[in-house]
Amino acid sequence: MNYRTMSCPPENVFAVLANGWLYPSWVVGASRMRGVDASWPTAGSALHHSVGVWPALIDDSTSVLEWHPPHHALLKARGWPVGEANVALDARARGDGCVVRITEDATAGPARFIPLFLRDSAISIRNVETLRRLAFLAEGGAGTTR
Repeated sequence: MNYRTMSCPPENVFAVLANGWLYPSWVVGASRMRGVDASWPTAGSALHHSVGVWPALIDDSTSVLEWHPPHHALLKARGWPVGEANVALDARARGDGCVVRITEDATAGPARFIPLFLRDSAISIRNVETLRRLAFLAEGGAGTTR
């Protein structure tokens, strides 16, 4: 699990999450969007994205399991053949900003068989950058109307 303090309210963070077209801008490894369900981000809706670097792209999806803005989202990220992961994002107001926590772990596929200490280390390194990118967007007002 990783944390980051951001200079914006939790509503800004969830505005970024609610704009599915911004997904590859903040998720490390996502390279392009192919489509966003019209009902995004309601539970059961999905983003259709690609993972990797051209020409080795894998088309897959991320779906919403829980959506409780502006404090909690639980996503199911798919990246086969590696597998699937549950990703929780939680935001709490703190002073003039907020603290965002991301928690991720493999739930299906070969990645589940990687020892937990190795899996956690790799995910943690990736999510430091994911939260950095999310902060740039949320603090800059991406996804909000001005």
